[in-house]
Amino acid sequence: MEEVESRRQGDRYVVSEEEIGKFKNDGYVHLKVALNRSGVLSEDEVCNLEKEFMAFVRREIHVEGRDFCDMSGDYSKPMESFSIINIMLPSKYNPRLKGNIYEKRAASIAEQLLGSDMVLDYDQLLAKPPNKPDAEFKWHQDLAYWPVTKDTRTASFWLAIDNSRVENGCVQFVPGSHLESSLRYHGPLHGDRDKSHTLAATVSENDKPKPAEINRGDLTVHQERTLHGSGGNFSSTSWRRAWVVAFRARETVEKERQIGFTHSHNDSLKVLNEVGKETQVI
Repeated sequence: MEEVESRRQGDRYVVSEEEIGKFKNDGYVHLKVALNRSGVLSEDEVCNLEKEFMAFVRREIHVEGRDFCDMSGDYSKPMESFSIINIMLPSKYNPRLKGNIYEKRAASIAEQLLGSDMVLDYDQLLAKPPNKPDAEFKWHQDLAYWPVTKDTRTASFWLAIDNSRVENGCVQFVPGSHLESSLRYHGPLHGDRDKSHTLAATVSENDKPKPAEINRGDLTVHQERTLHGSGGNFSSTSWRRAWVVAFRARETVEKERQIGFTHSHNDSLKVLNEVGKETQVI
């Protein structure tokens, strides 16, 4: 019990030196519930977040335009056929989510991993319903989706609402890929970013993906250049739901907003077509 209390301290969660080392060396880290310590969130806290999550999935909360979409298909795909339900900026559409306990504890972890100038950049909900073998989130590096700034430091948190396994489409990371000198080439999955937001990276036979099979309430935290993706949901019973919050340097977020980049899929196509260009640092 003593160690549980020492890791979760009100709005803060204390990460270990070993976990910080994994984040720096592998490009991601798994923060998990263990027999001798709690996770970042309690089960009650996860339950409360799950209720908010499903209100979006059931369309009880209005989400504007393309911020409710399917990341496996193009924008013309009918909603009843969605395989990867993607909801951008949930705290924009439901302001009471701002400053929730997950966001606060993630902020404290981002500070320990990357420094005191980290602020929330965006949030996102992702859900793969059962029996969706086509729910593949293509390999990508997050930075390829964003304008490239001088300071690209990022801590992207992925909270498992369900037990996440290979069978239901868990995230897989390529350890060490964040150390590559340049971004991989990413092309629009459907040829045009006005048809679909999804990008797909080039992959190599030398890439060694590692499945992040994590339990409900566990988190992964990864860097902006870490190559990752996920497979379809072959389970007949299990959803695979995740709540994402991403923290970046305050100056970086300010520069994004200055050029009209908000992480909304409704952002200007002109802005979206300029992302991931390392030769055009803003």
